[in-house]
Amino acid sequence: MDWLLFAVFLAACIAAGTTGAMFEPGAWYRSIAKPRWTPPDWVFPVTWFALYICMSLAATRVAMTPDAGLALALWSLQIALNTLWTPIFFGLKRLGAALVVIVALWLSVAATLLAFWQIDVIAGVLFVPYLVWVSIAGALNLSVWWMNRGAVQPAS
Repeated sequence: MDWLLFAVFLAACIAAGTTGAMFEPGAWYRSIAKPRWTPPDWVFPVTWFALYICMSLAATRVAMTPDAGLALALWSLQIALNTLWTPIFFGLKRLGAALVVIVALWLSVAATLLAFWQIDVIAGVLFVPYLVWVSIAGALNLSVWWMNRGAVQPAS
């Protein structure tokens, strides 16, 4: 295991995760309609911490193999989309635009998982929880958008 390489991937994940600190849900999110199955607030940071470790381990395993260019490009795409979602949803409060981003994120995570799986099965398995979580987040985004589609969004 190349720990420096792991640290670089983890730093990219942490950078993506900082958008959650910069664009906190706040009163607006607490006030909008959400489905009953919305996870409690504490679940999000715990889940993301575990996912970022798995994502970094998977990327490190793949990066140490030959011909990993496409797989790592897909990893870069998914982390960029991951970073983009929070400011659109919580910052701009654009639920529909965030839904478009999360669909693109889901597709990029699925493509990354498949690319990783072809190179290193363990790396692919490490990406499965991330795809599951983005599926849940996508369903939540869709539900919140649907439940609030007629509401006037507050000014930022």
